[in-house]
Amino acid sequence: MEIRVLRYFLTVVREESITKAADVLHITQPTLSRQLAQMEEGLGVQLFIRGTRKIVLTNEGMLMRRRAEEILELVDKTERELVEQEEELEGIVAIGCGDLKAVQLLPELIRSFRQLYPKVTFELYTATADHVKDRIDRGLTDIGLLLEPINMDKYDFIRLKQKETWVVSMHPDAPLAKKDYVTAKDLEGLPLIMPHRLNVQSELASWFGESYEKLNVVFKSNLPANGSIMVYNRLAYALIVTGSIDLWDKDKLIYRPLYPELTATSALAWKRHQPFGKAAEKFIEHIKSNL
Repeated sequence: MEIRVLRYFLTVVREESITKAADVLHITQPTLSRQLAQMEEGLGVQLFIRGTRKIVLTNEGMLMRRRAEEILELVDKTERELVEQEEELEGIVAIGCGDLKAVQLLPELIRSFRQLYPKVTFELYTATADHVKDRIDRGLTDIGLLLEPINMDKYDFIRLKQKETWVVSMHPDAPLAKKDYVTAKDLEGLPLIMPHRLNVQSELASWFGESYEKLNVVFKSNLPANGSIMVYNRLAYALIVTGSIDLWDKDKLIYRPLYPELTATSALAWKRHQPFGKAAEKFIEHIKSNL
């Protein structure tokens, strides 16, 4: 399967029309149709349902779209890395991270690194630790800022001193807002938003103890942003780490710490024995020397 044909395929998906895609790609419509037909024949599946007004992806086509995007992202990243020159270092460093307090360590690391290598730029990708780790494994992300617990067997990492503190976020008018802290007993029966990660759920279950069976979990959320909208609309309380909570509008959302206190650690990690581009390689050296 040629990279060129994958780009053709994604252009057709984006334009929802072979004719429009052919115009964008500056090739003839019959040529593009033939390339797509050969692609389907080679794969042995139908990727498109060709309607009169627009094309629609089959289930196989949707899977192909997802994989093609991943493949081309990796191809583009590899091409950038191969042309990086150390004499005047250029390139992109891809960092994945959750909504963590430890993200506050990144600005100074990046600022001091760019003073040395001003042509290096950064991609920040926000996701849970499991998702970031998967992207690292597939070579799409260089470095991950990961909330523990997480299996680090395949990674080199630096565990950070910054603690991530678990809190309950709520609307300012919520009954629990009158309290200085929140106990497991306080949360029994109340509508809750729990983290999506199974490892994190296990940590919280240990903290809740016997109260865990009495929880009323109405949402699971992978990151605080969407959950915060539910909290603001008084649908639930959310269990989150403090992360970027200091930047929130205190007139719309507030939080209370758990009691007894529950904290977690985080780590900057990268794949062991992974070949990196020069920019990422230099940034990892910079992390090691500064942390």
